[in-house]
Amino acid sequence: MDPKDTFQTICLSSLSKVFADEAPQEAPYKQASALRGEHYAFQIAFTSNQLLKNIGVEVNSTLGLPFTIRAVGLVPSEMPCYANHDQHVLRTTPGLYPDPLYPLEDSTVTALPGQWRSVWIHVELDSSVRAGTYSVHVSFLSPQGEKLSEEVLEFTVLAATLPKQKLIHTEWFHTDCLATHYNIPVFSEEHWSRIGQFLETAVKHGINMILTPIFTPPLDTVVGGERPTVQLIDVSVDEGMIDGSTTYAFEFTKLERWVALCQSKGVEYFEFAHLFTQWGAKHTPKIMASIGGVEQRIFGWETDAAGESYAHFLGQLIPELDRVIHRLGIASCSYFHVSDEPTQDNLDTYKKASDLVQKLLPSNYPIIDALTEISFYNQGIVQKPIPSNDHIEPFLKAGVPDLWTYYCCVQYKEVSNRFFNMPSARNRIIGLQLYKFGIQGFLHWGYNFYYSQYSIQQLDPFKVTDALHTFPSGDSFVVYPGEAGPIESIRLEVFHEALQDLRALQLLETRIGKERTIALIEEGLSEPLTFSVYPRSTEWMLDVRERINRAIAVNS
Repeated sequence: MDPKDTFQTICLSSLSKVFADEAPQEAPYKQASALRGEHYAFQIAFTSNQLLKNIGVEVNSTLGLPFTIRAVGLVPSEMPCYANHDQHVLRTTPGLYPDPLYPLEDSTVTALPGQWRSVWIHVELDSSVRAGTYSVHVSFLSPQGEKLSEEVLEFTVLAATLPKQKLIHTEWFHTDCLATHYNIPVFSEEHWSRIGQFLETAVKHGINMILTPIFTPPLDTVVGGERPTVQLIDVSVDEGMIDGSTTYAFEFTKLERWVALCQSKGVEYFEFAHLFTQWGAKHTPKIMASIGGVEQRIFGWETDAAGESYAHFLGQLIPELDRVIHRLGIASCSYFHVSDEPTQDNLDTYKKASDLVQKLLPSNYPIIDALTEISFYNQGIVQKPIPSNDHIEPFLKAGVPDLWTYYCCVQYKEVSNRFFNMPSARNRIIGLQLYKFGIQGFLHWGYNFYYSQYSIQQLDPFKVTDALHTFPSGDSFVVYPGEAGPIESIRLEVFHEALQDLRALQLLETRIGKERTIALIEEGLSEPLTFSVYPRSTEWMLDVRERINRAIAVNS
């Protein structure tokens, strides 16, 4: 049988998820547009009735810029979602899901009989590219050079340039996960190199704030347990002086190197790891110190957060840290945390911790924390709350200034999120929502969390994608740890597209105003756009971005 008779392809947008056992349902994607300075991607899905190996993939375009071709890989999901999920999902069954984007070996792919796969085509439009309409040809070739199939995309580059990102965006960066996965000593030269690689990928995708582990972050840690030490501030005390009168000495060499590395990769903002334990601020982070030349833990789960000893420690640390921050020139872009996700049940302990931090910390530093209840803000306990996107409405109604938002595993009904089993349009809609409501920052907890829940067990994220049957697959990381460095995911790329949508809307606003820009987004909708009310279709998401682009072009 002639391979040309069995091999077929379909051009698809970046918002399609191609499953091995299902033909793509979306209409073929034939035309698109983008702005200068934008990262743009689309896919070609392919299948064959017979096994075909070493199929060459080539991109030729009149655009004159290099295109990157990656294979969309499949990874297992044992727990795609919780039992009481909503209906805005692609499937709920365990199995193989498309997510990692692998570099093509020898620029070839394999067509497995009766299965669908796709390749991810990506181009970075620099500011020098000329405006105009170009053709992009993607060809699939047999090992003998015979053309099996070709797809053509008509691609228009607008004269306008995407403006700089204003949104502050953090995806929590877990340095300990890099050390354990790659089996390298913490803060060894190889560890610093890996940190640099993962920072570079983060910044490339619009992550401009980095969780900075001045002490090992007290996040997702089992009570009484501990995560590997990743402490950037070295502490020393005199032997036998662990009491309320102890004098501490601090060394900031590692922190200085961290800041320099982050800035060299393009990081703009620093958030210092939480000063108290998660879910209530009852205890302190694990803090190691040198006592008589021996490294020992001086604070941790055994420490009462409200006790005098920790207050005495912070009273010495914070003034010195403040001086270092100013010396490094990052005072205007540094943020602090008290404790992650406090609830009404632990308001008292959180308030004590918050009062202490606000007393010791100079007022120029914003204090931010993720939470769901507005009472913390109304009582002045949290200075800058970060409500989840399913609890944000009261904060919007209260007019909380410079509001942020976040989501995690719990936000799986109606609102935007990015689990494996969710449509990519549900991931991308967040950009329009952030724009309409003037959101200043976005936080997510899992850039590269490769442990089980509570950090009890190290996991291989290529094999276990649900934090060991705890979080729906896709919640705990957006990059995979490849041998050569980070392997990006569909979810990371699509979220970056959402940030680009946000920037395009901000550009359009400078030309027609915010009211008209929102009206353009909501054109034809039966209800105004909110964080839970929005069109669910891929087609609408693609169309609204094209409408934004046309409006930018018309109003240039």
